[in-house]
Amino acid sequence: MNDDSEKEAKAIPQTSIGRAARFVGTGVKLGGNYLSYLAKRPFSSEGRTEQLHEANAAAIFESLSTLKGGALKVLQMLSLDTGLLPDAYAERFQLSQSCVPPLSFPLVLRVFQQTIGRSPSELFESFSRSAVAAASMGQVHRATKEGKVFAVKIQYPGVAASIDADLAMVRPVASLLFQVRDSDVAFFLEEVSARLKEEVDYTLELARGLEISRAAAHLEGLIFPVYYPEYSGKRVLTMDWLDGMHLSEFIASSPSQEIRNLVGQRLWDFYTFQLHTLRKAHADPHPGNFLFLPDGSVSILDFGCVKEIPEQFYRSYFSLIRSDIRSNRALLTELFESLSVIHPDDSPEERSFFAAITEELITLVARPFAQQHFDFADSSYFAELTRRGEEISRMKEFRQSRSARGPRDALFLNRIFFGLYTMLHKIGASIETKRPAWLQEGAEILD
Repeated sequence: MNDDSEKEAKAIPQTSIGRAARFVGTGVKLGGNYLSYLAKRPFSSEGRTEQLHEANAAAIFESLSTLKGGALKVLQMLSLDTGLLPDAYAERFQLSQSCVPPLSFPLVLRVFQQTIGRSPSELFESFSRSAVAAASMGQVHRATKEGKVFAVKIQYPGVAASIDADLAMVRPVASLLFQVRDSDVAFFLEEVSARLKEEVDYTLELARGLEISRAAAHLEGLIFPVYYPEYSGKRVLTMDWLDGMHLSEFIASSPSQEIRNLVGQRLWDFYTFQLHTLRKAHADPHPGNFLFLPDGSVSILDFGCVKEIPEQFYRSYFSLIRSDIRSNRALLTELFESLSVIHPDDSPEERSFFAAITEELITLVARPFAQQHFDFADSSYFAELTRRGEEISRMKEFRQSRSARGPRDALFLNRIFFGLYTMLHKIGASIETKRPAWLQEGAEILD
C-alpha cells in the first residue's frame, strides 16, 4: 500500500451529474485516442490496435478509479470473464481488485463517524491512517485494541446511492467499446445491480459471513474471521485481522505439491459444500478474497457478494454436469428450453446452433467432473477452455442473436466456476472432484 497522500482521493463525486461529467472527460480522451488511431490506420497493424486498446483501458481505469463504485466493479467483473474483453482491458481492470487509489483519511473518519456514531480513536487504541488495501467499493484499515488486531472495512461515500446511475453510465462503454452486444450487457447488468446493492449493505455481509462460516465450520483447513457487530454498521464492517499470503506470494514460496493439492481440495470442498448443501455461495472468487498459510490452511476474507440459488434452477443447471443426461437428446432439449438457451421463437437453425454450442461448452466446463481426480495444473485444458470461449463469443450467431441466452441466475455461477478453476490452475492443484450422489452417472434424476 502506497502511503503517498498525493495519490489519495480527497473527494469522490457523489451526484449523478458530477459522476457523469467526470466520465464525459474520459470520453473526450477516448475520442482523441481513436482519431489518432484512424489517422495512422492506413499504415497500421494489429499492434496499433493493441496500442489503442491499451490507451483506452488506461484512460477508463484512471477515470473510474477516481469515481470508484459500481462502474469500476462491473468492469472488474467483466475482466474475469474469459473472451469477453480484449486483453488490455482485462489486465487493466483486474487492478481494481486491489490497486485503486485509497480514500483520504478525513473522508474515512467521516464515514466511520456517520455509521458508528463514534470516531475510531474512541473505539480502538490504534487505527491506521493509510488503507492497507483499496478496491472498487471500499478499503480496509488496520486497528488494534487490548491485544487484538482488527480489519476495518470502510465503504466509499456515495457508492450505494450511485449504483444505478453508474451502471447506466458504463453500459454504452461495455457494449460499444468492447464490442459486446447491448442486449447481453443489459441482461448482465440487471443481475449485477442486484448483487451490488446487496454488496454495499455491510449489515447483510456480516449476517451472511456469520451464517456461511458457521455452516462450513466442519470443513478442515478453512479459517473464517470473527465479526464484531458492535463495531460495524451499514457502511463499516469490523472483523478479525487474518494473516497469510496472497495467492501470488503463496505460489512464489514454492509450496510442495502436497500442499498445493491440499489447498486446492479445500477450496473445491468449500465451494461444492456451499453450492450443493447451502444453495448459496461466495460469488466473488478472485484471489484477493483469500489468504494462504504455509500449512495449507485458507482464510476466507469477504462475503459481500453471495449468490443465492433457486431450487429449480439448481437442479436444471447442475443436471448438465452428468454425461448420461447430456446424451439424452429429449431431456437435454427440455433442460435447454427451461434454461432459456433455446427460445420458443427460434428457427430450427437457431435451435440447432445454440443447442450444439451450449452442449460443447458444458462438456468442456464439466470435464473435471467426468473424472474422479482432476489435475488443474493441466495447461492444455485451460488453453482449450479460453480459446474455445473466445471463438464462440465472436461467432456472428451470438453477435446477432435477438436476445441474451441462458438464465440470469447462471451469470454468477459461471463466474464462480471460472474463478475457482482459475485459482486451482494457478495453484497447480490435483484434486478429488467430490459431488453429491444425485450427480453421479446413472443416479435418479431430481424432479
